Amino acid sequence: MGREVYRPRPAKTEQIDASPYIDRMLARSAVDNYPIARCLAIIGGVKERIQKILASAGIASRRQIEEMVETGRVTVNGTARTRLPIMIDSESDRVEVDGELVKLRKRTQERRLYILMHKPKHVYTTNVAQGEQTRAIDLLPPTLRTRVYPVGQLEAETRGLLLLTNDGDLTNRLTHPRFGVAKTYRATVDGFVEPETIQALEQPGTGRRGPANKATIRVAHRSRLKSVLEITLREGKNRELRKLLAKAGHKVKDLARIKIGPLDLHGLKPGDSRALSPRELRDLTAWIDRAEAAAMHRKTKGDDKIA
Repeated sequence: MGREVYRPRPAKTEQIDASPYIDRMLARSAVDNYPIARCLAIIGGVKERIQKILASAGIASRRQIEEMVETGRVTVNGTARTRLPIMIDSESDRVEVDGELVKLRKRTQERRLYILMHKPKHVYTTNVAQGEQTRAIDLLPPTLRTRVYPVGQLEAETRGLLLLTNDGDLTNRLTHPRFGVAKTYRATVDGFVEPETIQALEQPGTGRRGPANKATIRVAHRSRLKSVLEITLREGKNRELRKLLAKAGHKVKDLARIKIGPLDLHGLKPGDSRALSPRELRDLTAWIDRAEAAAMHRKTKGDDKIA
């Protein structure tokens, strides 16, 4: 399938309702003597979280931007800011990332684009150029003028399904652990993976941010020399799979992400991309809604099964 760009109808102009934010600021002034002048200064231009604005500008996902801020890579009006939250006005504030000025998107809503790519190996899921690295966005058709960014991270050595978009809200829902959107990987590893090893890998572990939900593993092929496993996760990074499998004595020879929710590669060859159809976008949104509801149910019931 070729590189076919879907041109969606322009979205309606976004109407920003600042009244809830104004109410919170004025309430803060009343409760803890926060200077009213400061409240009005913040309210004066409608400000939004820097993660949302930079994500809309196509810099990275919101979670990646939080890491950029915390490591000192972001300046606002010439001042390095390393503590969140940071509220900025896309109409008046000047933001730089790694010393480069970011062209902020104005408040009028852009057309939303949703592109599915089969990312090859040795391609990076970042929009910030670092040396001679090939980025996923470099593989998009040159006629594509709207800036998009990868949804989540897929390490350079991992190939497979990658979604690119300029929809920050959808990106947040797909990448935040609380939504629990399932992602499936196919791992080809050395040796015969014993059933006991699979059971151990399926158990929940502890990640950097706390307890990690357990995986489900299906054996697609198994022989004395190699095994092919399909591993479904609701959270956790794909590079952690390599470490876990290697620790279990099975070096990963190939790792590919084959599904995100209801989306799969649909026969795309490495390097190829295509636009999501309206039906696929509706299915994806509905899947996220169900995953979020299931996550809330699991939290209430203490059930860790994959939705």
